[in-house]
Amino acid sequence: MSGAAAGGASSCIGAAAASCSSAGSSYAAAGGEVGIVGRLPSRVLDHVFSYLDLYDLMRCSFVCWHWNNCLADENSEVWRSLCARSLSEEALRSDILCNLTTYKGKLKSYLHALSSHDCSRNVYVKKNGFTLHRNPIAQSTDGARGKIGFYEGRHAWEIWWEGPLGTVAVIGIATKRAAIQCQGYVALLGSDDQSWGWNLVDNNLLHNGEVNGNFPQCNNAPKYQCNGVRPQIGERIRVILDMDNKTLAFERGFEFLGVAFRGLPKACLFPAVSAVYGNTEVTMVYLGKPLDG
Repeated sequence: MSGAAAGGASSCIGAAAASCSSAGSSYAAAGGEVGIVGRLPSRVLDHVFSYLDLYDLMRCSFVCWHWNNCLADENSEVWRSLCARSLSEEALRSDILCNLTTYKGKLKSYLHALSSHDCSRNVYVKKNGFTLHRNPIAQSTDGARGKIGFYEGRHAWEIWWEGPLGTVAVIGIATKRAAIQCQGYVALLGSDDQSWGWNLVDNNLLHNGEVNGNFPQCNNAPKYQCNGVRPQIGERIRVILDMDNKTLAFERGFEFLGVAFRGLPKACLFPAVSAVYGNTEVTMVYLGKPLDG
């Protein structure tokens, strides 16, 4: 389908959605389909939907039950097509997204990845869309936030270092007001009252410029450094943010390490990292709602 044809499809779908919205009260009352759009075959809808962007697909999901059901299959051709257009081939072929089993899940993870616009000037997001690279800038600590923050709900994401940690390497959460760059080699994340972090080098919990104790409180703590010298690279740490109970917790593999922070504020909180080592790389993959147990 040409660009013009795709645009026409989008316009037609938008018109149908608007038409159905105007009849929304009768549709809601009936609990059924609205007009001819509710009777289009699924294979036709799948073909048309596969040319739409995420915004239009979200609108389409509210048109009628039939359209909503067509979009409910997270591994359908619709989501595969959008995933292929949005994500890099490198990301789709690598093991970055190996813990995500659906195309919609992979797309959602990309939309929540570390931001190339909300980060220190000394870092950049690689072409895969998920990995942050810190340039070798002396006497600087550099951070980044995720693209999307959270006011409510429960959310999980994975963080792993693909290079040395240096003297300070912190993962956690931050508000939009938290600093993302400063001079010197410091624990930037957790240095003010707008961020909360776990320093993977010394296992300290940090908030408001203070150490809130060691973490985790268990045997065989997953330090990335061996005697402060040789990093153990590539271990995935899962971050679990519960905005309903206002807690931040961490997991390693299938081991729950415990709640690190309680009493988080009622504010929009973003996944965040800060690093000091030149050419180190940090990858973040959003997983969605954490599984209990």
